[in-house]
Amino acid sequence: MFWRTALPRAGRPALKEPRRISGGVRLQTVVAGRIATARVRPAWENFSAGGNGLPEHGREKDLVAGVDLGGTKIYTALADRRGKLLAELKVPTGGPDPERVAARIAETVGEVLRRAGADGISALGIGAPGPLDAVTGVVQQAPNLGWRDVPLREKLERLLRVPVAVDNDASLAALGEHCYGAGRGVRHMVYVTVSTGVGGGLILDGKLYHGAGCAAGEIGHITVAPDGPPCGCGNRGCLEALASGTAMARAARELVAAGGGRAILAAAGGRAEAITARAVAEAAAAGDAEAARILTAAGRALGTGLAAVINLLNPELLVLGGGAMRVGPVFWRAMEEELRRRALAHPLGQVRLVPAALGERSGVLGAVALALRRADGEAAPPAKSGS
Repeated sequence: MFWRTALPRAGRPALKEPRRISGGVRLQTVVAGRIATARVRPAWENFSAGGNGLPEHGREKDLVAGVDLGGTKIYTALADRRGKLLAELKVPTGGPDPERVAARIAETVGEVLRRAGADGISALGIGAPGPLDAVTGVVQQAPNLGWRDVPLREKLERLLRVPVAVDNDASLAALGEHCYGAGRGVRHMVYVTVSTGVGGGLILDGKLYHGAGCAAGEIGHITVAPDGPPCGCGNRGCLEALASGTAMARAARELVAAGGGRAILAAAGGRAEAITARAVAEAAAAGDAEAARILTAAGRALGTGLAAVINLLNPELLVLGGGAMRVGPVFWRAMEEELRRRALAHPLGQVRLVPAALGERSGVLGAVALALRRADGEAAPPAKSGS
């Protein structure tokens, strides 16, 4: 369950009690397709005999495709120029091999076109994990896929024969919320996702901000505890190592290994290796003090990191998404209290915290928005100095 918080407009008065947001994702677009996991035929089986991608006559269609690429799944959607989703599809990523992943993405594009009764797209946008170069479309490092320096845009353009734009998955989730979700009409917005890891995307002055080397928005790697636990990036005490769902589960397993955490262990079916952030949340909701302490520590870490973001960027909106944000009020209240303590009064009074409005569609809708810009001939982020 998400919790909605409006930070005070001025000064530092106490925050109001969060109120529950009920109901599912609300989209202004009408989704005509249905999400499914299924084997899909290659695009060339559906549309051409030569196996060289989509047919020539499909390129001029006012349709685009967006892809949210993850370590375990490919989520593809077909949309029109208004961002209305016409068909959606989820399939397993099917392994780390870049050639196979690119081919599988092409297959999903063919399948959503078939479902919508369409014959081509004008552009493709894709959000990929890990640091990448949005100018060249090269994924520099994607640990959950085992990738290094993979020319993803080149591979997909060769298969699909349409313009392709690639960007970071968290950045595109930010773009999706800005174009179609919680951030509509906002000029200065930060999107933060707390899930297996912690990621972020920046909308500054109404535009997606990439930084000098397309590496901006790595909110999960703000150091919040210099001597804290090790992070996957090689540093210690990163926000991701303290506030992510993975971090909550790790803290719980350590507690169980030390002889505690009985309620958490019970919520995980008695198996320490099955402990997740959800098991911690269930134990905390049942009144377990040890679980509540884990959620409190994670919430305080997130509040510390978000205070740094607020002090540095002075956004008007913080959009919070990701599965770990559903762990409940103990986490949220600890985050809010730490945020009040650490953020400066003036920028704190100007920001609102809201849950992501698009749920799991934020990334794929951001990819759709990117594809629409690519179809209109908008350039990738400016080339780096000296390039």
